[in-house]
Amino acid sequence: MRDEGEQARQLFTVEEANLRLPLVKMIVQDIVTLFTDLHDRKERLTELRNRSEQSEYRDEVEAMETELETDIETLDAFVAELHDLGVELKDPVTGLVDFRTLVEGREAYLCWKLEEDEIGWWHELDAGVAGRRPVSELQEAVSASSSGSLDVPNDSDAS
Repeated sequence: MRDEGEQARQLFTVEEANLRLPLVKMIVQDIVTLFTDLHDRKERLTELRNRSEQSEYRDEVEAMETELETDIETLDAFVAELHDLGVELKDPVTGLVDFRTLVEGREAYLCWKLEEDEIGWWHELDAGVAGRRPVSELQEAVSASSSGSLDVPNDSDAS
């Protein structure tokens, strides 16, 4: 029996993360599109609720509330699908996701945004997107093999 925590803690090499990108990209595109649409409809719903005392808007408000609930469930299902793939959604507006990895024996994130073609960035767990650094720094040292072993070349020429 597989534990959900194990799925969320899956570790990836850059290559493994890049292999998942076609599916991740489709899911993230759906999330970004739906999230933006939900945001816009929530604003419209708030506007209509303020006018809901007028009976002409009551039916529209009720219909929108039902549609929003359904679409929020769909959005949650997309996020759960990413989670099942071992991918963490960080920003549903920009399509930012992270894949856990190992760098010099500690966990870190491989970072990807919707408009990027491949995994090109990584950052420490607590650094966030502002702390993104190019994966070229890692010189293929990122290893998330099941053995968990990892040898990191020491290259002081990185600028």
